[in-house]
Amino acid sequence: MGMSQVKNTMVTNLSASKLTGALPAVDGSALTGVSPFMTNASDPAIDSNPTGGLGTVWANTTSGEMFICTDATAGANVWTNVGDGSGDVQPYYFGGTISAFTAGGYNPPASNVIDKFSYSSNTTGTDHGDLTVAVNNGAGAQSSTNGYHFGGSAGPASTMFNTFSFASAGNATSVGSIGGGRSSCAGYSSQTDGFYSGGTPASDGAIFKFSFSNASSQTAHGSLTSGRYGNGSTSSETHGFKMGGSGTSNIIDKFAFVSNTTAADHGDLRSGTSDNHGHSDMINGYSSGGSGGANTVDKYSFASNTTAAGHGNLSTGRAGGAGHSSTTHGYASGGGTPGYTSSIDKFAFASNTTAVGHGDLSNARGEGPWGTNY
Repeated sequence: MGMSQVKNTMVTNLSASKLTGALPAVDGSALTGVSPFMTNASDPAIDSNPTGGLGTVWANTTSGEMFICTDATAGANVWTNVGDGSGDVQPYYFGGTISAFTAGGYNPPASNVIDKFSYSSNTTGTDHGDLTVAVNNGAGAQSSTNGYHFGGSAGPASTMFNTFSFASAGNATSVGSIGGGRSSCAGYSSQTDGFYSGGTPASDGAIFKFSFSNASSQTAHGSLTSGRYGNGSTSSETHGFKMGGSGTSNIIDKFAFVSNTTAADHGDLRSGTSDNHGHSDMINGYSSGGSGGANTVDKYSFASNTTAAGHGNLSTGRAGGAGHSSTTHGYASGGGTPGYTSSIDKFAFASNTTAVGHGDLSNARGEGPWGTNY
């Protein structure tokens, strides 16, 4: 029997045993249900934007490792390593997802308590441990696993430099001392390093840098546009931002984490302030509260040098508390209203609304407790 030619019609049933010979080249562009596949001689980066979107497979032809895009956000993609189970490629998030910590402060006297409160539930904070020295007006930085607290006032300006674990309760330990006693300085965090700047009585604008892998060794890292103290600060993935300070400044300074240069003016807050709280999402910085018992929240873009815009209000005016950031909300804990408070405020990054209460610290405190995120 002769073989019939297959016309341009659908083959609804064909036994594999009846299919022999060589198939011609097949155009796979019309295939469905197949995840896009990319090959490259290097690993993907957060700005390796997959044309196929979520689920795209990336193969490193040099190492043989494979990655799958598990969050397709242009410029901030997450590539999960499925080759060796480690080394995921994802943006650095300054904000936490689990808990916030508030350390030090004053009510009087100065406090050494490290409080911990949950981002997911509205409850009273719990004692997570103690600093080695009771201080107020300290500052700090954070790695993915530890908080770092430095400076402050313990009578004279302190040189204290502590670290503590986020995951397990316990007292902080000393990792040496910062360069000269500094109170009311500011702290910043990159993915690998911590930074501090300004403060009193050292009214200089010097910026110092330390590695989370070797915190006891610090190096000079440029300077601010001017020496300031008592200000809010926050961090993007690539830069540190210092907001206000020294009584009535409205300046926002910006400096790069990777280069040792003088900071640049990055626009202004809507009005001059000090003792304000810093917060950030992935693309914006926020300043809340401040001198005079302000209850305002300012918002500005990390990418553009413009004057900040209003972003709602705190539930009450407060100054000199601690600022925290989850990935979705900003938090302000403690501070003066003008009396010292234990309350915690929470506001959404996505909407311009008044903050709501989010529980309390274990005790009231103001005058510069330091806040961090896990």
